[in-house]
Amino acid sequence: MAAIYSLYIINKSGGLIFYKDYGLAGRMDTNDSLRLASLWHSMHAISQQLSPISGCSGIELLEADTFDLHCFQSLTGTKFFVVSEPGTQHMEHLLKHIYELYTDYVLKNPFYEMEMPIRCELFDINLSQAIQKDRVAYLGR
Repeated sequence: MAAIYSLYIINKSGGLIFYKDYGLAGRMDTNDSLRLASLWHSMHAISQQLSPISGCSGIELLEADTFDLHCFQSLTGTKFFVVSEPGTQHMEHLLKHIYELYTDYVLKNPFYEMEMPIRCELFDINLSQAIQKDRVAYLGR
């Protein structure tokens, strides 16, 4: 079984710009993935405002019985979040690596328009390799 169920990338406005499903249970339909991304963006923003700690960057981990949701927010406000098996460790390293792939293959692509859905073959290829490498490392633990 895979450690990672799905990956979402949300722009600073809360729009879903990338979604990839890695789970075996089946893919969510488009409306459900858009709803989940929008809900997460809203919850993340509210948590920043309600936090008693000044300078809080929002929710980084949401733990449930059947999944964990790990989030990384870049300085530009783009959010990367992974839905994974409960108890999966070291997702922050994977999310930072995915952010590096995003900056290398998406933001440096002259044909990519900011805040628009990601359609970049090199990003997809390198992302698949990173996820596969993480799965192999997870199974080896």
